[in-house]
Amino acid sequence: MYTDEDLDDAVAEGLFSEAAVAAFRARVTERRRGATDADDERFQLLSGFNDIFVVIASALLLLSAGWIGYRAAPWLGALGVSAISWVLAEFFVRTRRMALMAIVLLLSFLGGVLAVIVSAQVLPGGAVSDAVVGLSTAIAAYVHWRRFHVPITVAAALCVLASTLIQVALALFPWLRDAVPGLVLAAGVVAFLLALRWDASDPQRQTRRADVAFWLHLVAAPLLVHSAFAMLGLEHSSGAGARTSLVLLLYVALALVSLAIDRRAFMVSALGYVLYAFSSLLNHAGVASMAFAITALLIGSALLVLSAFWRRSRVAVVSHLPTALQARLAPLG
Repeated sequence: MYTDEDLDDAVAEGLFSEAAVAAFRARVTERRRGATDADDERFQLLSGFNDIFVVIASALLLLSAGWIGYRAAPWLGALGVSAISWVLAEFFVRTRRMALMAIVLLLSFLGGVLAVIVSAQVLPGGAVSDAVVGLSTAIAAYVHWRRFHVPITVAAALCVLASTLIQVALALFPWLRDAVPGLVLAAGVVAFLLALRWDASDPQRQTRRADVAFWLHLVAAPLLVHSAFAMLGLEHSSGAGARTSLVLLLYVALALVSLAIDRRAFMVSALGYVLYAFSSLLNHAGVASMAFAITALLIGSALLVLSAFWRRSRVAVVSHLPTALQARLAPLG
Protein backbone atom coordinates (compact mmCIF):
# COMPACT_ATOMS: atom_id res chain seq x y z
CA MET A 1 0.00 0.00 0.00
CA TYR A 2 1.16 3.53 -0.75
CA THR A 3 0.45 6.70 1.21
CA ASP A 4 -0.13 10.35 0.39
CA GLU A 5 3.53 10.99 1.25
CA ASP A 6 4.55 8.41 -1.38
CA LEU A 7 2.52 10.30 -3.97
CA ASP A 8 4.11 13.58 -2.91
CA ASP A 9 7.57 12.02 -3.26
CA ALA A 10 6.65 10.71 -6.70
CA VAL A 11 5.67 14.23 -7.77
CA ALA A 12 8.90 15.66 -6.34
CA GLU A 13 10.94 13.05 -8.25
CA GLY A 14 9.09 13.79 -11.49
CA LEU A 15 7.42 10.39 -11.80
CA PHE A 16 3.93 11.95 -11.88
CA SER A 17 2.67 15.43 -12.54
CA GLU A 18 1.04 17.37 -9.73
CA ALA A 19 -2.16 17.69 -11.77
CA ALA A 20 -2.32 13.92 -12.34
CA VAL A 21 -1.94 13.19 -8.63
CA ALA A 22 -4.58 15.78 -7.74
CA ALA A 23 -6.98 14.23 -10.25
CA PHE A 24 -6.26 10.75 -8.86
CA ARG A 25 -6.97 11.88 -5.30
CA ALA A 26 -10.20 13.57 -6.37
CA ARG A 27 -11.28 10.39 -8.15
CA VAL A 28 -10.54 8.19 -5.11
CA THR A 29 -12.40 10.61 -2.83
CA GLU A 30 -15.42 10.60 -5.14
CA ARG A 31 -15.54 6.79 -5.24
CA ARG A 32 -15.32 6.51 -1.46
CA ARG A 33 -18.08 8.93 -0.67
CA GLY A 34 -20.74 6.33 -1.27
CA ALA A 35 -19.35 4.05 1.41
CA THR A 36 -17.90 6.40 4.01
CA ASP A 37 -18.13 10.03 4.98
CA ALA A 38 -15.74 12.39 3.23
CA ASP A 39 -14.80 13.82 6.62
CA ASP A 40 -13.99 10.67 8.56
CA GLU A 41 -10.87 12.32 10.03
CA ARG A 42 -8.75 9.43 8.82
CA PHE A 43 -5.71 8.63 10.92
CA GLN A 44 -3.25 5.85 10.12
CA LEU A 45 -1.12 4.53 12.95
CA LEU A 46 -0.56 0.87 12.03
CA SER A 47 0.00 -0.81 8.69
CA GLY A 48 0.30 -4.27 10.21
CA PHE A 49 1.43 -6.21 13.24
CA ASN A 50 5.01 -5.75 12.09
CA ASP A 51 4.75 -2.16 13.33
CA ILE A 52 4.09 -3.39 16.88
CA PHE A 53 6.84 -5.98 16.54
CA VAL A 54 9.38 -3.33 15.51
CA VAL A 55 8.28 -0.95 18.29
CA ILE A 56 8.73 -3.66 20.93
CA ALA A 57 12.17 -4.59 19.59
CA SER A 58 13.22 -0.94 19.43
CA ALA A 59 11.98 -0.28 22.95
CA LEU A 60 14.07 -3.17 24.24
CA LEU A 61 17.12 -1.87 22.38
CA LEU A 62 16.69 1.70 23.63
CA LEU A 63 16.03 0.59 27.19
CA SER A 64 19.07 -1.67 27.34
CA ALA A 65 21.34 0.92 25.68
CA GLY A 66 20.19 3.61 28.09
CA TRP A 67 20.64 1.29 31.07
CA ILE A 68 24.16 0.26 30.08
CA GLY A 69 25.19 3.83 29.36
CA TYR A 70 23.68 5.05 32.61
CA ARG A 71 25.95 2.73 34.59
CA ALA A 72 28.94 4.64 33.19
CA ALA A 73 27.37 8.12 33.38
CA PRO A 74 23.73 9.24 33.38
CA TRP A 75 24.28 11.69 30.53
CA LEU A 76 25.96 8.96 28.46
CA GLY A 77 22.93 6.70 28.73
CA ALA A 78 20.61 9.52 27.65
CA LEU A 79 22.93 10.42 24.76
CA GLY A 80 22.93 6.80 23.62
CA VAL A 81 19.12 6.73 23.57
CA SER A 82 18.97 9.89 21.44
CA ALA A 83 21.67 8.70 19.04
CA ILE A 84 20.14 5.26 18.54
CA SER A 85 16.68 6.83 18.09
CA TRP A 86 18.04 9.01 15.30
CA VAL A 87 19.80 6.11 13.57
CA LEU A 88 16.68 3.93 13.73
CA ALA A 89 14.58 6.79 12.35
CA GLU A 90 16.81 6.99 9.28
CA PHE A 91 15.54 3.57 8.23
CA PHE A 92 12.15 3.03 9.84
CA VAL A 93 10.88 6.59 9.36
CA ARG A 94 12.58 7.96 6.24
CA THR A 95 12.64 4.67 4.32
CA ARG A 96 9.87 2.49 5.73
CA ARG A 97 7.56 5.36 6.77
CA MET A 98 6.21 3.54 9.83
CA ALA A 99 3.87 5.94 11.64
CA LEU A 100 3.84 4.35 15.09
CA MET A 101 7.61 3.89 15.00
CA ALA A 102 8.05 7.53 14.03
CA ILE A 103 6.12 8.67 17.11
CA VAL A 104 8.04 6.38 19.46
CA LEU A 105 11.42 7.37 18.06
CA LEU A 106 10.62 11.08 18.17
CA LEU A 107 9.60 10.89 21.83
CA SER A 108 12.64 8.81 22.77
CA PHE A 109 14.93 11.21 20.89
CA LEU A 110 13.51 14.30 22.60
CA GLY A 111 13.43 12.56 25.97
CA GLY A 112 17.07 11.63 25.53
CA VAL A 113 18.06 15.18 24.59
CA LEU A 114 16.25 16.56 27.62
CA ALA A 115 17.85 13.95 29.91
CA VAL A 116 21.33 14.71 28.56
CA ILE A 117 21.02 18.39 29.47
CA VAL A 118 19.50 17.72 32.88
CA SER A 119 21.89 14.93 33.87
CA ALA A 120 24.97 16.90 32.79
CA GLN A 121 24.40 19.10 35.88
CA VAL A 122 26.23 22.11 34.46
CA LEU A 123 23.30 24.54 34.71
CA PRO A 124 22.86 26.94 37.64
CA GLY A 125 19.23 26.01 38.20
CA GLY A 126 16.12 28.19 38.40
CA ALA A 127 14.72 30.11 35.45
CA VAL A 128 17.98 29.93 33.47
CA SER A 129 18.10 26.15 33.76
CA ASP A 130 14.43 25.78 32.75
CA ALA A 131 14.92 28.06 29.75
CA VAL A 132 18.04 26.26 28.52
CA VAL A 133 16.49 22.81 28.88
CA GLY A 134 13.25 23.82 27.17
CA LEU A 135 14.83 25.75 24.30
CA SER A 136 17.41 23.03 23.66
CA THR A 137 14.70 20.38 23.48
CA ALA A 138 12.60 22.57 21.17
CA ILE A 139 15.61 23.12 18.88
CA ALA A 140 16.18 19.36 18.83
CA ALA A 141 12.54 18.91 17.82
CA TYR A 142 12.99 21.42 14.99
CA VAL A 143 16.10 19.63 13.71
CA HIS A 144 14.23 16.31 13.86
CA TRP A 145 11.31 17.85 11.95
CA ARG A 146 13.57 19.16 9.19
CA ARG A 147 14.98 15.68 8.71
CA PHE A 148 12.02 13.36 9.19
CA HIS A 149 8.83 15.50 9.08
CA VAL A 150 7.00 13.43 11.69
CA PRO A 151 3.57 15.11 12.10
CA ILE A 152 3.52 14.94 15.91
CA THR A 153 6.79 16.93 16.12
CA VAL A 154 5.11 20.34 15.90
CA ALA A 155 2.72 19.50 18.74
CA ALA A 156 5.56 18.07 20.84
CA ALA A 157 7.68 21.20 20.32
CA LEU A 158 4.73 23.40 21.26
CA CYS A 159 4.21 21.45 24.50
CA VAL A 160 7.89 21.83 25.36
CA LEU A 161 7.88 25.57 24.67
CA ALA A 162 4.63 26.17 26.56
CA SER A 163 5.85 24.19 29.57
CA THR A 164 9.16 26.04 29.50
CA LEU A 165 7.54 29.47 29.36
CA ILE A 166 5.21 28.63 32.25
CA GLN A 167 8.04 27.24 34.39
CA VAL A 168 10.25 30.27 33.68
CA ALA A 169 7.39 32.64 34.47
CA LEU A 170 6.71 30.89 37.78
CA ALA A 171 10.42 30.91 38.67
CA LEU A 172 10.68 34.64 38.01
CA PHE A 173 7.27 35.62 39.36
CA PRO A 174 6.09 33.15 42.04
CA TRP A 175 2.86 35.12 42.53
CA LEU A 176 1.72 33.81 39.13
CA ARG A 177 0.99 30.38 40.62
CA ASP A 178 -2.66 31.31 41.08
CA ALA A 179 -2.78 32.22 37.39
CA VAL A 180 -1.51 28.86 36.11
CA PRO A 181 -4.92 27.86 34.65
CA GLY A 182 -4.91 31.12 32.67
CA LEU A 183 -1.42 30.43 31.37
CA VAL A 184 -2.43 26.93 30.35
CA LEU A 185 -5.51 28.37 28.64
CA ALA A 186 -3.28 30.76 26.69
CA ALA A 187 -1.12 27.84 25.58
CA GLY A 188 -4.24 25.99 24.48
CA VAL A 189 -5.41 28.98 22.45
CA VAL A 190 -2.04 29.18 20.69
CA ALA A 191 -2.13 25.46 19.92
CA PHE A 192 -5.70 25.76 18.62
CA LEU A 193 -4.88 28.71 16.35
CA LEU A 194 -1.85 26.89 14.97
CA ALA A 195 -3.97 23.81 14.34
CA LEU A 196 -6.52 25.90 12.45
CA ARG A 197 -3.75 27.41 10.35
CA TRP A 198 -2.39 23.99 9.41
CA ASP A 199 -5.92 22.82 8.64
CA ALA A 200 -6.58 25.87 6.46
CA SER A 201 -3.46 25.11 4.43
CA ASP A 202 -4.91 21.72 3.50
CA PRO A 203 -8.74 21.86 3.70
CA GLN A 204 -9.07 18.63 1.69
CA ARG A 205 -6.84 16.86 4.25
CA GLN A 206 -4.79 14.94 1.74
CA THR A 207 -1.25 15.75 2.89
CA ARG A 208 0.96 15.62 5.96
CA ARG A 209 -0.31 19.06 6.98
CA ALA A 210 -3.63 17.54 8.06
CA ASP A 211 -1.79 15.10 10.32
CA VAL A 212 0.16 17.96 11.90
CA ALA A 213 -3.12 19.75 12.56
CA PHE A 214 -4.61 16.59 14.06
CA TRP A 215 -1.88 16.39 16.70
CA LEU A 216 -2.11 20.10 17.43
CA HIS A 217 -5.87 19.76 17.99
CA LEU A 218 -5.22 16.77 20.23
CA VAL A 219 -2.89 18.93 22.34
CA ALA A 220 -5.06 22.06 22.27
CA ALA A 221 -8.24 20.31 23.36
CA PRO A 222 -7.20 19.13 26.85
CA LEU A 223 -5.31 22.38 27.50
CA LEU A 224 -8.39 24.44 26.72
CA VAL A 225 -10.91 22.15 28.40
CA HIS A 226 -9.02 21.50 31.63
CA SER A 227 -7.99 25.13 32.14
CA ALA A 228 -11.48 26.44 31.36
CA PHE A 229 -13.11 24.02 33.78
CA ALA A 230 -10.50 24.85 36.45
CA MET A 231 -10.98 28.61 36.03
CA LEU A 232 -14.75 28.20 36.37
CA GLY A 233 -14.30 26.17 39.54
CA LEU A 234 -16.20 23.19 38.19
CA GLU A 235 -13.72 20.75 39.70
CA HIS A 236 -14.68 21.86 43.22
CA SER A 237 -18.23 23.10 42.72
CA SER A 238 -20.51 22.04 45.56
CA GLY A 239 -23.81 22.15 43.69
CA ALA A 240 -24.26 19.04 41.58
CA GLY A 241 -27.10 20.52 39.54
CA ALA A 242 -25.30 23.76 38.77
CA ARG A 243 -22.10 21.92 37.96
CA THR A 244 -23.88 19.54 35.61
CA SER A 245 -25.63 22.40 33.82
CA LEU A 246 -22.38 24.30 33.29
CA VAL A 247 -20.57 21.19 32.10
CA LEU A 248 -23.38 20.41 29.69
CA LEU A 249 -23.38 23.96 28.27
CA LEU A 250 -19.62 23.90 27.81
CA TYR A 251 -19.77 20.48 26.19
CA VAL A 252 -22.43 21.64 23.73
CA ALA A 253 -20.21 24.60 22.84
CA LEU A 254 -17.24 22.27 22.36
CA ALA A 255 -19.37 19.98 20.20
CA LEU A 256 -20.36 22.89 17.96
CA VAL A 257 -16.71 23.88 17.57
CA SER A 258 -15.79 20.27 16.81
CA LEU A 259 -18.46 20.08 14.13
CA ALA A 260 -17.42 23.37 12.58
CA ILE A 261 -13.74 22.47 12.28
CA ASP A 262 -14.46 18.77 11.68
CA ARG A 263 -12.27 17.62 14.56
CA ARG A 264 -13.52 15.29 17.28
CA ALA A 265 -10.65 15.84 19.73
CA PHE A 266 -12.48 18.58 21.62
CA MET A 267 -15.44 16.36 22.38
CA VAL A 268 -13.24 13.47 23.48
CA SER A 269 -11.16 15.69 25.77
CA ALA A 270 -14.20 16.80 27.78
CA LEU A 271 -15.77 13.36 28.16
CA GLY A 272 -14.20 12.80 31.58
CA TYR A 273 -15.76 15.97 32.97
CA VAL A 274 -19.16 15.14 31.52
CA LEU A 275 -19.14 11.62 32.93
CA TYR A 276 -18.06 12.91 36.33
CA ALA A 277 -20.67 15.69 36.44
CA PHE A 278 -23.61 13.50 35.45
CA SER A 279 -22.48 10.67 37.73
CA SER A 280 -22.40 13.15 40.63
CA LEU A 281 -25.90 14.33 39.76
CA LEU A 282 -27.24 10.77 39.72
CA ASN A 283 -25.45 10.05 43.00
CA HIS A 284 -27.33 12.92 44.62
CA ALA A 285 -30.53 11.56 43.09
CA GLY A 286 -30.09 8.30 44.99
CA VAL A 287 -28.92 5.92 42.23
CA ALA A 288 -25.26 5.76 43.24
CA SER A 289 -24.82 2.10 42.36
CA MET A 290 -25.84 2.67 38.72
CA ALA A 291 -24.74 6.29 38.29
CA PHE A 292 -21.72 5.69 36.08
CA ALA A 293 -23.39 2.97 34.02
CA ILE A 294 -26.44 5.13 33.28
CA THR A 295 -24.26 8.13 32.47
CA ALA A 296 -22.01 6.12 30.14
CA LEU A 297 -25.09 4.66 28.43
CA LEU A 298 -26.61 8.09 27.76
CA ILE A 299 -23.39 9.79 26.67
CA GLY A 300 -22.25 6.83 24.57
CA SER A 301 -25.61 6.62 22.80
CA ALA A 302 -25.59 10.36 22.08
CA LEU A 303 -22.08 10.23 20.64
CA LEU A 304 -22.95 7.26 18.43
CA VAL A 305 -25.98 9.12 17.06
CA LEU A 306 -23.84 12.18 16.41
CA SER A 307 -21.25 10.04 14.65
CA ALA A 308 -23.93 8.51 12.43
CA PHE A 309 -25.22 11.96 11.44
CA TRP A 310 -21.91 13.81 11.60
CA ARG A 311 -22.04 15.18 8.06
CA ARG A 312 -25.62 16.40 8.39
CA SER A 313 -24.81 18.00 11.71
CA ARG A 314 -21.81 19.74 10.15
CA VAL A 315 -23.97 21.11 7.37
CA ALA A 316 -26.42 22.51 9.92
CA VAL A 317 -23.61 24.21 11.87
CA VAL A 318 -21.32 25.40 9.08
CA SER A 319 -24.16 26.78 6.96
CA HIS A 320 -24.79 29.44 9.62
CA LEU A 321 -21.17 30.65 9.60
CA PRO A 322 -19.89 33.56 7.47
CA THR A 323 -18.99 32.59 3.91
CA ALA A 324 -15.39 33.70 4.33
CA LEU A 325 -15.00 31.40 7.33
CA GLN A 326 -16.69 28.48 5.58
CA ALA A 327 -14.11 28.67 2.80
CA ARG A 328 -11.31 28.04 5.32
CA LEU A 329 -12.96 25.01 6.93
CA ALA A 330 -12.95 21.41 5.82
CA PRO A 331 -15.41 20.86 2.93
CA LEU A 332 -18.86 19.53 3.71
CA GLY A 333 -18.54 16.71 1.21
